[in-house]
Amino acid sequence: MNMPLNTLANTADPVEQARFNMIQQQIRPWNVLEQDVLETLTAVPRELFVPPEHEGLAFMDIEIPLQGTPEEAAAKGWTMLQPRVEARMLQDLNVKSTDRVLEIGAGSGYMAALLAHHAREVLTLEIVPELAEMARENLAGAGVANATVRLADGATDPLPEGPFDVIVLSGSVAEVPTALLQHLAEGGRFGAIIGKQPVMRATFVRRLGNSFETISPWDTIAPRLHGFAEPSPFKF
Repeated sequence: MNMPLNTLANTADPVEQARFNMIQQQIRPWNVLEQDVLETLTAVPRELFVPPEHEGLAFMDIEIPLQGTPEEAAAKGWTMLQPRVEARMLQDLNVKSTDRVLEIGAGSGYMAALLAHHAREVLTLEIVPELAEMARENLAGAGVANATVRLADGATDPLPEGPFDVIVLSGSVAEVPTALLQHLAEGGRFGAIIGKQPVMRATFVRRLGNSFETISPWDTIAPRLHGFAEPSPFKF
């Protein structure tokens, strides 16, 4: 059972100590300081969303492979993002208890669980059948009742009934998929990691009527979400 944040520092439990170290050494230095976000990281057991063969990596500052070899997982986006990236995305999306959230790229279900801790409901889409089933099992095992996993391609399949207060892509894309912005409610927020290596930026778009306000406050690198358009490398 996870402990409150203010007691983690004094525990002899090695899992809880590793969780405390993750928060103090990886997440706080990345300007994740909102108390409700930090408490969510203690309440949602990240170790339950990691494949058993990588259990020892649950709290490390790396992208964890979810299936296949590490090289294949990285190339195909079959990974959990680094904890600091997930935490910073959660903080900057400012998810509220009344929000309806759409995530594209369920992976193991961990980000959906974090979002669900704050939101009214979460719908998460996953293109890989094995990962969709993994996410369902992990969310059920963690007791998350307000997150639903759907097998779908978030880039090309018709989207579920909107609008959504938050849309988040758990992976990188080359450019903001403008079609997704039309599924935002008034005041809704979109978040994704945009660009290509070696330069990607966390980008957040807020809908204000028929206009959109965009900010890109921090840099990072993340594996690609497949299916989204890539700009042509040729210029004339």
